[in-house]
Amino acid sequence: MSYLIGPGDVLSISVWKEEGMQQEVLVRPDGEITFPLAGEIKAGGLTTKALSDELVKKLRKYIPHPSVTVSVLRSVSNKIYVIGKVNRPGEYTATGYMDVLQALTMAGGLTPYAESDEIKIIRRTETGTKMKLFDYDEVVSGERLDMNIILQAGDTVVVP
Repeated sequence: MSYLIGPGDVLSISVWKEEGMQQEVLVRPDGEITFPLAGEIKAGGLTTKALSDELVKKLRKYIPHPSVTVSVLRSVSNKIYVIGKVNRPGEYTATGYMDVLQALTMAGGLTPYAESDEIKIIRRTETGTKMKLFDYDEVVSGERLDMNIILQAGDTVVVP
């Protein structure tokens, strides 16, 4: 799975053989970046390859056959949190597409006293806070795989 760029990430963007076209760029809270000649570009939610392709499209108007390299210098956007009755509660970096089971595994699994059928995923959105239920036993048995959602940056998994 490829890393998805998000707000707060710092990117290195360079255009081969173009002086002055190498910059470190901060991804703004709205997911946008600004780059010379390309202007405003939505970077949030894209891979480095997809962002590079977008920049090539925009720069073609000004530079013949541009070759663009994008890399992530610092990642801060893909943090998720696992709290409660897990062996290693804390903040984790979600690489690529991380689901709830993977996050619980990173947190060392459930403690013996965890209420495995009452796990909650809390997600903040532009319209408010949403909560989804996760029943560990039903997911592991294969009965409710639909509950094993992909986590997004900022999600909190609460294990009571």
